[in-house]
Amino acid sequence: MIDGTIARKTGTESVFGAKLDSLADLIFVIVASLKILPAISFIPIIWIWIGVIAAIKNYAAILVIRRKQEASVHTIANKITGFLLFFWPFTVNIIDVNYSAIIVCVAATFACIQELDQRRTAKL
Repeated sequence: MIDGTIARKTGTESVFGAKLDSLADLIFVIVASLKILPAISFIPIIWIWIGVIAAIKNYAAILVIRRKQEASVHTIANKITGFLLFFWPFTVNIIDVNYSAIIVCVAATFACIQELDQRRTAKL
């Protein structure tokens, strides 16, 4: 989670590293989703919410391909969402899974709408 910050601070950042980081983020989300989500008993609205977030992210990905834009947008909202998503599995024994999922979904919704808006208006 802090590899990009370390690369910038040490002057070792590169275009390849940024693309590799985006690919690693994508793989993490896919693998974590495939392994963790089937084992969780969410209320139906959470599943719908996750589907809507995924649809928005997929639409943003289509814009990336069509407009040949940068593959990943590292906004503060995306970083906060990544942080919450990374630590979410550790909260399920402390907080009801649906309540903790709502927190992550709120952050993810804000982040993906912000990213989509930036992609649509090309504010990158």
